[in-house]
Amino acid sequence: MNAGVWIDHRRAVLVTLTATGEQTTVIVSHVEKHLERGGDSPMKGPYESLQVPADDSRQRALTGELNIYYDTVVAALRSAERLILLGPGEAKVELRKRLERAQLGARVVATETEDKMSNREIAARVREFFAGAWVPKAPKHGRPNAGLRAGADEI
Repeated sequence: MNAGVWIDHRRAVLVTLTATGEQTTVIVSHVEKHLERGGDSPMKGPYESLQVPADDSRQRALTGELNIYYDTVVAALRSAERLILLGPGEAKVELRKRLERAQLGARVVATETEDKMSNREIAARVREFFAGAWVPKAPKHGRPNAGLRAGADEI
């Protein structure tokens, strides 16, 4: 089974391709945005430290929520033989690290930065990739062939 994932910190869209067809699954994270400190800028008026939890406790809560989210995504991908990871930010890199810790990192055949995509666009991208019709994006930041997947011909 081949699979593709578009992921950010709010949701993951998993597309699995099997001999019998295609399935799309959406996993929503329950990660809360960081609360902002109250008061005007620059801090006019009294500062009430109890209005917002300390930064380190908020960070621990955020990290805990993300850990649960990534564990859920990894569990859903455990049966995939080959994976492509897509997404706009760091979540795809964090997921790749999680997959490596779970001894599944070798199954990732490509990672690509993609902005927001609809579920249909994600499914089409995954189908194209595994059908061999996927065209890599131009490399970013001067890294030649950074967008090529493993085994792809260099141009």
